[in-house]
Amino acid sequence: MEVKILSLDGKEIGKRNLPSQFNEDVRPDLIKRAVLAIQSHKRQPYGAKPEAGKRSSVEISRRRHNYRGSYGIGISRVPRKIMNRRGTRMSWVGAFAPGTVGGRRAHPPKADRIWWQDLNKKERRKAIRSAISATFAIRKENAPKNYPFIVADKIEDISKTKSVRETLESLGFEAELRRAEKKIIRAGKGKSRGRKYKKKKSLLMVVSKDCKLIKGARNLPGIDIVEVKNINAELLAPGCVPGRLTVWSNAAIELMEKEKLFME
Repeated sequence: MEVKILSLDGKEIGKRNLPSQFNEDVRPDLIKRAVLAIQSHKRQPYGAKPEAGKRSSVEISRRRHNYRGSYGIGISRVPRKIMNRRGTRMSWVGAFAPGTVGGRRAHPPKADRIWWQDLNKKERRKAIRSAISATFAIRKENAPKNYPFIVADKIEDISKTKSVRETLESLGFEAELRRAEKKIIRAGKGKSRGRKYKKKKSLLMVVSKDCKLIKGARNLPGIDIVEVKNINAELLAPGCVPGRLTVWSNAAIELMEKEKLFME
């Protein structure tokens, strides 16, 4: 596949053939598995204390005339915790047994549950290649008319956020930048927990090395910037949706081809 190389002001300065990583078939099912595997590694284990609801004496006699017995009172014979008593009359609540007032939960979340999902190395690399291919294969609504293209290496030397924004606008991403800046007010509990606004994902910028652009672009809303050797399926397909608008530097493409990144 041959694509145009654009300068920072959006003018065509050449063409180049893309490496074989961009020729992979788009596999949404495999991309989804890879994204969910990455997200599972970030998940915080949670659960109830194993002894919750079991830390009190709940011995009650099941015999007819025994003290502290529930026989003949017209109540079910479940374990109960005695709160107070007057003579042989007890005030109690259900304890230990689920389904009773004051009882423990039947099946609480277990903190020792294993959330980690594994993915074979070849599967993971194939998913990344598939997501890379989708960045050019799937047409997005806010993509410029001349997309797909790659950008000259000078983009990696931009250090100011204002300059990065102007460059992206000159490349035709103005509509996408405006879309990412719109605030979405969150509904429900998240609003009261300090997460009033949702953030949209926007462009992904891929560079060849640790450069000035990484600091220059990180303050633009919704934009992620990453070195080519560190890209993964979640960055290329956030929310398991392949085809993210991606700005590739020419140097990043050359490095991917030279080192055969993500190949089997």
